[in-house]
Amino acid sequence: MDELAGVIGGCYAFAGIAREQVDSGAVILTGEALKRRNARAIADLFAEEAGKFVCASAGHHMECQMAAHGSGAVALSRGHNATLLNVDIGGGTTKLALANKGRIVATCAVAVGGRLIVQEEGKGLTRIEAPAQEIASELALELRLGGMLAAGERKRIVSRMARVITGLIDLRQPGELARRLLVTETWPAELANTRVDALTFSGGVAEYLYKRETRGFGDLGSELAEELRHMLAHRRDLPPVWDPGQGIRATVIGAAQFSVQISGNTILIADPNKLPLQNLPVLACELTLAERIDAGSVATDVRAALARADFAEGESPIALSFAWRGEPSHARLHAVAAGICEALPRTLEEGMPLVLLVDGDVGKSLGRVILHETAPHADVIAIDGVQLKQFDYVDIGSVIELTNVVPIIIKSLLFK
Repeated sequence: MDELAGVIGGCYAFAGIAREQVDSGAVILTGEALKRRNARAIADLFAEEAGKFVCASAGHHMECQMAAHGSGAVALSRGHNATLLNVDIGGGTTKLALANKGRIVATCAVAVGGRLIVQEEGKGLTRIEAPAQEIASELALELRLGGMLAAGERKRIVSRMARVITGLIDLRQPGELARRLLVTETWPAELANTRVDALTFSGGVAEYLYKRETRGFGDLGSELAEELRHMLAHRRDLPPVWDPGQGIRATVIGAAQFSVQISGNTILIADPNKLPLQNLPVLACELTLAERIDAGSVATDVRAALARADFAEGESPIALSFAWRGEPSHARLHAVAAGICEALPRTLEEGMPLVLLVDGDVGKSLGRVILHETAPHADVIAIDGVQLKQFDYVDIGSVIELTNVVPIIIKSLLFK
């Protein structure tokens, strides 16, 4: 870690920039990086060394969404009022996201990627990932480090990988091999007959698919792209392929940062001594707020948002964000409070902050209902008048006593 800190410091020195001059940025751990033992330590170190950076690990569902946003597929879906399926093929996984009119409705990921196998000249196979062994076993092929893979064997492996990917592109339930390779749940059954207007591809393999890259790196990337291109050309039932604009760089490029101040009259903070809080990931929820609110439905909505964002409830603090609609009657507030508390039992048991950021004028009232009725021991921080979205992070500062306001930093991840 000390050596890495020195490398980071050297980069800043070379650029002629002090870390105090860096306003914002992002460190996102994705894909193969998450599997390395030192991944979390590296991210934390970079955050300490590099100023006010958003630091987060992206689970498979979140990475599917990030790839769809970063590639431009979500914006393309919104601009064309269309349903697009983005297929992000990286080194270790293929991440799929179905976007309808600019909103991601489902995600799925499978352990198929261009760098599951690497063969170097004179060294043979230098990298064999577990999913590659699974695929080879299905084909009765033996893979071993230092061994050689004949052209025909590579072709069979690549063809089987491409068939797994196209099976998921069809939005159908996976076969036995694909089921074993899934790293998320499979597609919801109700998507089977969904009409998709276009396919988009991103990730490293997409560079070959769109013919922006021709170099070989000893892996299966170029061959997988060629096999997919061949399969897509012979499938008349598939939608057209569009270029969303970004391939291998379909990722977060930074974080925009701005601060707002929220009046103390619209907030409730159970224990001001617990502030400040930094880098809280925002869990954007779409709550079912009918005239008569059902607490069970609210709990279901919160759990669904947790699953979409790959957040393990109670593992670390989060900020729950939602829009309030309708009358702020006690019965409706109580139902929402009860549903939130039902969905976040470990957060309450562990004494973690229960942060509620509401787009509406009910923050203080909702916080009071939780504190005095549904969860009296909860460490509630309820703030209203804040509009947040997916991939936002917030810092909540200490209460400024003279003015009774709380400074909030909202950091929104940007895509290019």
